[in-house]
Amino acid sequence: MKLDPNIADPDGLYEALVNAHAGLSDQESVALNARLVFLLANQIGEPTILYDCINSALRSVHKNNGRGE
Repeated sequence: MKLDPNIADPDGLYEALVNAHAGLSDQESVALNARLVFLLANQIGEPTILYDCINSALRSVHKNNGRGE
């Protein structure tokens, strides 16, 4: 799993993500995120990497919410 920055234009990507959500309802925004996650997961395709990413993201959420790792 890659943890070092690996996006050539992170600001451009961020802008594209923000723009994609413009005008969407909360429900549509959640649906867009879910579809995007599955499309990107399909591009990766390797189950071990995907599970590592899920666990890393979950630990990060718990850490940021004061629940520890």
